[in-house]
Amino acid sequence: DTPLESQVDVLALDEALNELARLDPPQARLVELRYFGGLTIEETAEVLGLSPATVKREWRLARTWLHRELSR
Repeated sequence: DTPLESQVDVLALDEALNELARLDPPQARLVELRYFGGLTIEETAEVLGLSPATVKREWRLARTWLHRELSR
């Protein structure tokens, strides 16, 4: 990738995350913790006060949503 292509990808990701935060703030927070914070499922569950099973389900939904948004 050229620097411009990488920048566009980052901009698209930022826009998608902003849209997710508007639609579902808790799910956006989960993405921040998992993707940018590098937290495990268990660590994310503890921070958010959720069960690991709920975090896994929400993480799967968030990834699917982001993938769809970034594929447009």
